[in-house]
Amino acid sequence: MNRIGIDLGGTKIEIVALDPTGRELLRRRVPTPQGDYRGTLEAIAGLVRFAEGQIGGRASIGIGTPGSLSRLTGCMRNANSTCLNGKPLRRDLEALLGQEVRIANDANCFAMSEASDGAGAGAETVFGVILGTGVGGGVVVNGHLLNGANAIAGEWGHTPLPLPGPGDQPLPACYCGRHGCIETYLSGPGMAADHSRRHGGTLDAAAIAAAAAHGDNACEATLQRYEQRLARALATVINLLDPDVIVLGGGLSHLERLYVNVPAQWGQYIFSDQVVTRLRPARHGDASGVRGAAWLWPVDRENR
Repeated sequence: MNRIGIDLGGTKIEIVALDPTGRELLRRRVPTPQGDYRGTLEAIAGLVRFAEGQIGGRASIGIGTPGSLSRLTGCMRNANSTCLNGKPLRRDLEALLGQEVRIANDANCFAMSEASDGAGAGAETVFGVILGTGVGGGVVVNGHLLNGANAIAGEWGHTPLPLPGPGDQPLPACYCGRHGCIETYLSGPGMAADHSRRHGGTLDAAAIAAAAAHGDNACEATLQRYEQRLARALATVINLLDPDVIVLGGGLSHLERLYVNVPAQWGQYIFSDQVVTRLRPARHGDASGVRGAAWLWPVDRENR
């Protein structure tokens, strides 16, 4: 059966259709009707109808969203697209489309894509990381997405930064209401804020990386702090999950130096005499989220 994946983002909604082998049949995107829940439902339904018309029939439907579905209420929660919060997104879409829909957090969809046929293909345990405007994570074990008892498995960005020292103080405030979350250090805005606190100015993460590559000492120091923090944070993941592969996605995943400098440092925090976990960039890049949404069906259909 063909599969449809949808990435519901804050600025765009993207759809992809894959055949049973994972070959892409079509891709399309439209602007997100920001702040308009009903408009968002209609936009998704329109994309699905367009795709099914192009591929000649019905397909399974998976959707990656910010936030997640609450198991308590069946409604969306924790989405930075706030018009979704408190809404029964899956139920409303199933009523509109007349078929079952599967929904997962966008970082989970990223992890599913890379574990299925990306940088983590063939690995037993894959931890997928988004390092972008926010920080998220997802866990795939033996081809199955791990959701967890509270449907928050992989919410790595909202755990505290491990072993904070004087250079990490004061703990930055996070939008979730806590202080010192990994996201406040390892997101793009987190890197920019750290640089501003230490060195002044208003450089974003891309500008910091570019300046460091051209010999700017302050920007180089910011990247070194970032790498050391990322090593600490991923070491905790390795101690807990012991994944075969950690795959990085998001804008900061394009920093090639991370794949050398972070593994060179994480060993000092890992409870093992050797570390064979591999740190890799996403194979499918920005397309991984929407592809992973499409993969929500075949990997766990037998569990339904």
